[in-house]
Amino acid sequence: MKEMICICCPIGCRLQVDDSGSEIKVSGNQCKRGERYALEEIIAPKRLVTSIVRVRGGKEGMLSVKTSDRVPKGLIFQSLETLKNLEVDAPVQIGDVIVKNVLNTGVDFIATKNISKR
Repeated sequence: MKEMICICCPIGCRLQVDDSGSEIKVSGNQCKRGERYALEEIIAPKRLVTSIVRVRGGKEGMLSVKTSDRVPKGLIFQSLETLKNLEVDAPVQIGDVIVKNVLNTGVDFIATKNISKR
């Protein structure tokens, strides 16, 4: 039996997940979203990833970025490696795609900040 707290809404239901049998059973949820959340966390957990990259020729030297959607938890560190030596040119606008289709996940790294040229 595993316990987790649902993060789908402010209620924060305490979920119990029994994955010892052939079927995964979820209890403690007050809605279907909690059940879906628990099942995904057990079967294929995903996370949003945030980081920073260098900016060349900008009024600021670093740009905050995030993934456009959640990536498989097992690919978080590999996805961050794609940013390691990356340097983007200013100007940058919020929502600009910085890295497209990270690790063939269909998810992009996007800018979360505007940075103008020097």
